[in-house]
Amino acid sequence: MRTFTLVAGVLAVLLGGLWLLQGLGVVHMRPILCFANCAPVQGPSSTWAIAGGVLMLAGIAATYSARARRSPTP
Repeated sequence: MRTFTLVAGVLAVLLGGLWLLQGLGVVHMRPILCFANCAPVQGPSSTWAIAGGVLMLAGIAATYSARARRSPTP
């Protein structure tokens, strides 16, 4: 369980960082795997910046939690 939490936390940090940078307008990417009329985000988006920041913080907390947890000694 500790390994799963660590991997999920690292992925959340990376994905949250991408969303944060896209929301701030620093990174621009074309839509991938569009199923409808998808258009690229035009300019900064505070919604994606906030979502990315929250996901990054959750990922940092999960990573810290997985690293700080110790196995009980018998």
